[in-house]
Amino acid sequence: MADWLEKLKSDFILNFVEDNRWMNITRGLKNTVIITIFAAIIGVILGLTVAAIRTTYDKNRETMKKNGGIGYWVMTFLNNVCKIYLSIFRGTPVVVQLMIMFYIIFASSTHGVMVAIISFGINSGAYVAEIFRGGIMSIDNGQFEAGRSLGFNYLQTMIFVVLPQVFKNILPTLLNEFIALLKETSVAGYVGVTDLTRGGYIIRGVTFSAFMPLVGIAIIYYVMVMLLTHLVSRIERRLKKSER
Repeated sequence: MADWLEKLKSDFILNFVEDNRWMNITRGLKNTVIITIFAAIIGVILGLTVAAIRTTYDKNRETMKKNGGIGYWVMTFLNNVCKIYLSIFRGTPVVVQLMIMFYIIFASSTHGVMVAIISFGINSGAYVAEIFRGGIMSIDNGQFEAGRSLGFNYLQTMIFVVLPQVFKNILPTLLNEFIALLKETSVAGYVGVTDLTRGGYIIRGVTFSAFMPLVGIAIIYYVMVMLLTHLVSRIERRLKKSER
């Protein structure tokens, strides 16, 4: 037992203390947090936009078609673009999307973190869009009619009447999507971005010791996910209390 503890201590010193190798972990953790936060922001904005277009088309298609005009054709075009976007980004692996972004679309860019943010943000937006769309479609049509009776147009009804209810209903699911996004960023190292996972790989490549750096980054991911999961649980309990 004493020999095992001594070996564990020497492995810890070798992998994290010598030559300040722990800085690879902190640098990678910083990039992971930055990528996750900004990708989540892009995902929410993009997802809400796509969901608004699709639900507006679904709820008003017959009325717009009956009235005619360019509005119907514009919404039909935008709805089809959104469906293609959702199909592509939900139907292909995120790591493939990341490599296409890095090696083809942004091949001349030297800002790997920015490319990763855009890639993960666009991917997350496809899933967030369906979360928002499900939330909007679950709202009773009477809420839209109530907004109209107050003198709101469709956009105002959506902003002031529908979306507050939608956010309350989908918030736990949305936060779970952010947890999944945090774990998905671990593939950023495939394109040379020094995220948390790649920070561990760099240490392993120098020390030729796999156990300590890989277990270390696994523990850090686990702690972050548990903290976010605890946050989701607390929010869910608060929402349940507010409904009573």
